[in-house]
Amino acid sequence: MLAAERGAARNTILAYGRDLEQAEEMLGGVLDTATPAQMAKLGVGWTSLAPSSLARKVSALRQFFGFLVDEGLREDDPTHALPRPATRRPLPKLLSHAEVERLFDVAEDEAKSEQPHAVRLLALLELLYGSGLRATELVSLPLSSVPRDAPFLTVTGKGGQSRMVPVSQRAKKALRRWTDVRNANSPWLFPSRSGHISRVRLFQLLKDLAVRADLPPDKVSPHVLRHAFATHLLEGGVDLRALQTLLGHADISTTQIYTHVDAARLVKLVNERHPLARAQTSD
Repeated sequence: MLAAERGAARNTILAYGRDLEQAEEMLGGVLDTATPAQMAKLGVGWTSLAPSSLARKVSALRQFFGFLVDEGLREDDPTHALPRPATRRPLPKLLSHAEVERLFDVAEDEAKSEQPHAVRLLALLELLYGSGLRATELVSLPLSSVPRDAPFLTVTGKGGQSRMVPVSQRAKKALRRWTDVRNANSPWLFPSRSGHISRVRLFQLLKDLAVRADLPPDKVSPHVLRHAFATHLLEGGVDLRALQTLLGHADISTTQIYTHVDAARLVKLVNERHPLARAQTSD
């Protein structure tokens, strides 16, 4: 149901599956017939979890029992006894313009060797920061997605939703360099021995690059570069609706988090562009 009707991403389905298996184990293998009292017991056992982890587990159970009720497999939904965690979306980690430039300086310098691994890293970096791709979207790009004349890349994101993302001239140049040295008979743009490179491998490549660029490795990840893409675009004046489309967010509330990390620019805009501010300046 999650895959076919909700279009949930594979990672979401796997996480929900683990949550349901753990809940069933805690209840002694009787999850589908669990009572509200047993749901309350689960909630007590999860009190030490982080709010985000608790919220995901509760969501998994609510969707599971909602499915059972919809399919007529049970008449009641016992999840009203579960806790209702108040979650707050954390502010994204940030990279400054200077820190991003340091990453690119090292990657571009290493790519001058034309060694395939170095050229590949530069192409990966260009697409993470230049197009704001998610890690899974990036590593699973098919070779056929490489643009020829069009300045766009077709990406399959969460829930199997496709979107068009812009590809800068820099990124197109890096991709051309990569496809010239890429020596593999594979349908994937970034192949590995068994398919395409993994998200874990991408994570490792960026950590190693951060070390060579004299940056704290825990500060750099695929998602941090995606955040940098969004934050720096917002600083440049891109509106939230356009940013929502570029990032592939289903709900603009997800995109609105970037307004919190750019508070200084927003204050400056109010002081400079509000009609009353202009009137005071003219006086």
